[in-house]
Amino acid sequence: VQLVESGGGLVQPGGSLTLSCAASGFTFNRSHMSWYRQAPGKGRELVARISTTGGSTNYADSVKGRFTISRDNAKNTVYLQMNFLKPEDTAVYYCNSNDWAGRTYWGQGTQVTVSS
Repeated sequence: VQLVESGGGLVQPGGSLTLSCAASGFTFNRSHMSWYRQAPGKGRELVARISTTGGSTNYADSVKGRFTISRDNAKNTVYLQMNFLKPEDTAVYYCNSNDWAGRTYWGQGTQVTVSS
């Protein structure tokens, strides 16, 4: 099983980034997918979640209206489009999967830094 995140980096406040998570080794289209983040000195928090078909999404209040989660089941990939980024969005972002049997997997994380 692999979840490989990419797309992180340094961006100025107000800028945008798109994170990608390429999945392999499990049944992607039967797994709910999520993005979490962990800022320095803080716990890991849920950012966004998407259902198996993409028909249902949920967001943390802090990112609603700015972030969009999506998935492409043909490519086994989940995305996180991040707009109007703020310094408080600085964190390591992790991809997570959770399937019908309760199995959960994590990626290695990608750093997002919002700073001028």
